[in-house]
Amino acid sequence: MGLSSTPASERVHIGFFGKRNAGKSSVINAVTGQNLSIVSDVKGTTTDPVLKTMELLPIGPVVIIDTPGLDDVGELGSLRIQKTLDVLKKTDIAVLVVDALEGFTKEDENILKLIKDKNLPYVICYNKCDLKEIAEKEENTICVSALANKNINELKELIAGKIKQEPQKKIVADILNSGDMAVLVVPIDEGAPKGRLILPQQQTIRDLLDNGMTCTVTQLEQLTDTLALLGDKAKIVITDSQAFGKVSKMVPDHIPLTSFSILFMRYKGELSYALEGAKMLDELKDGDTVLISEGCTHHRQCGDIGTVKMPNWIKDYTKKDLNFEFTSGTEFPDDLSRFSIVVHCGGCMLNSAEMQNRIKTAVGMAVPMTNYGMAISYMNGILKRTVKPFGIEL
Repeated sequence: MGLSSTPASERVHIGFFGKRNAGKSSVINAVTGQNLSIVSDVKGTTTDPVLKTMELLPIGPVVIIDTPGLDDVGELGSLRIQKTLDVLKKTDIAVLVVDALEGFTKEDENILKLIKDKNLPYVICYNKCDLKEIAEKEENTICVSALANKNINELKELIAGKIKQEPQKKIVADILNSGDMAVLVVPIDEGAPKGRLILPQQQTIRDLLDNGMTCTVTQLEQLTDTLALLGDKAKIVITDSQAFGKVSKMVPDHIPLTSFSILFMRYKGELSYALEGAKMLDELKDGDTVLISEGCTHHRQCGDIGTVKMPNWIKDYTKKDLNFEFTSGTEFPDDLSRFSIVVHCGGCMLNSAEMQNRIKTAVGMAVPMTNYGMAISYMNGILKRTVKPFGIEL
């Protein structure tokens, strides 16, 4: 995906679900006008979720997800079903593909229950209607034929109609005024990607520019000189969370300060929940287990924040003998009962649906959850300062 493309985390995720051989892959190929998925009469051809970012009219930028059948069998089938259930966690709109020749089966009913339990908008799509007509029972049911290209445009229109029209969320621009200047502190170290900025930095810059603000990007070493040069023009400083300790000493108290990680917890998650979770670091005891979870997978550096720096900071702060477990990418346990706290990354690579799902899992099991920015600012004694820009007074 090029730099000009909408990030996958900002796209509508459309998941196609159903039994094996219901025609999910055929319907996806018809909807997208591309051969995205392998089509075969053999049951279980799709063995892993297939994700494709694309532009789909009349919806716009989307991620299309083809999934293995939820009636798969055997040991491998169970693993495939679990992968499909994981897809539900990131799905914004679910399309249940039903084989019109078989009709709506018990398995289809079970799949629909899973979708409804997630409170997802959905469409029931009967495929193979060139061979057998089905009386459409409700407004979100449609009969199509992927083979004959029947009602495919109508299916796309129906899916588009299920998209919740919500006000465009802003990352930071909603707490600033037009023309305000933001200073972004972007360390260039061994963890920084060559030749580019990481996604939350790119998105924050774009958010500022789109809303009539300006920004100055600097490294830690030049921050003092930059602030002196800007004077009272600097209305907020946004830093990489790892530099909180040093940056907070360099930024005058009258200039608001926060981090990219905190901004993205607010943008995609629940800031208040992460705030309360950070305070639970004080409640950790010897032998407790901490889950450190990241939404992306990347090459681990010797000073990796998730597996090295964060555990060391937490141990130094709590003075406790703690155990640590780590997950990355799409991995996130359904059972959090063995953890005393979850410390999550900023979640820039996850869409809002998946981030919210992780938070709901923690809330449902009464396990505190915070994120890197919150935890680091709390351990540095500056949490009150770093959430004040959002009108939160501790």
